[in-house]
Amino acid sequence: MKIHKTGRQNSLRIIGGSFRRRKINFPDIEGLKPTSDRTRETLFNWLQDCIHASRCIDLFAGSGALGIEALSRGAERAVFIEKNKSAAKAIEHNLKMLGLENGEVSNSETLRWLQTAPEGKAKFNIVFIDPPFVDDICRVCNELAVSNFLQKSSKIYVESGVELLEADLPENWIKLKQKKAGKVHYYLFENCDGG
Repeated sequence: MKIHKTGRQNSLRIIGGSFRRRKINFPDIEGLKPTSDRTRETLFNWLQDCIHASRCIDLFAGSGALGIEALSRGAERAVFIEKNKSAAKAIEHNLKMLGLENGEVSNSETLRWLQTAPEGKAKFNIVFIDPPFVDDICRVCNELAVSNFLQKSSKIYVESGVELLEADLPENWIKLKQKKAGKVHYYLFENCDGG
């Protein structure tokens, strides 16, 4: 990701939970495209029965909107993986501003993090995968599936600029939901392996 020369700050509002209507800021970075309010609302409606006390990881955190929204709605913990240093610092700033001590930011590239983070340290109930559309989503999904970070019945949200073929995704993931908004395809899968 490249930082635009404008140096402009962008912002969005949290749409639900304890921090509803609070604003978070994020830098103007090429490829950083926060999930729209409408899509976020749909996603968290899908997750409403499992978000409370969950452990979440946002593998392409960007603005941090999905993980912060999850914490606002009662998630126990959220880990944010973001390779852009400015974006990672902005997430840390927003967590501090909101007093969210249960958020952790790692300034790392997602595939490297999945391959090198200590396994067994944490398992996640909910995973957000919303990369810049140039990234190979299916490779990330398959790396995640063998990483030992998922519990059985973990929910995995995936957002993509192209329709995903189930043959390219982990065979132990069941598709629960699928929608399209404009050119964006988004999905909710459930992991049926591990534990």
